[in-house]
Amino acid sequence: MGFLDKLKGKSGDLDKIKAKAGELAREHGDKIDQGIEKAADLADKKTKGKYSGKIDQAAEKAHDAADKLADKKGPAGPA
Repeated sequence: MGFLDKLKGKSGDLDKIKAKAGELAREHGDKIDQGIEKAADLADKKTKGKYSGKIDQAAEKAHDAADKLADKKGPAGPA
């Protein structure tokens, strides 16, 4: 059995893991958001504000990814 055959056999497991991750993200979205903000604040503090803009952008992307995982937002639009 080749690598791709093994990977195809595991796709059901990956779907289950993704579904569970989405469920947990929906259930604990507020805690996830708090963690992202706490990490961003710590990074900003440690860099003494030098990279505030970049840190804010990264935090926003992390929030978007968490929301997408939790299916809070619809599709981003046409690809």
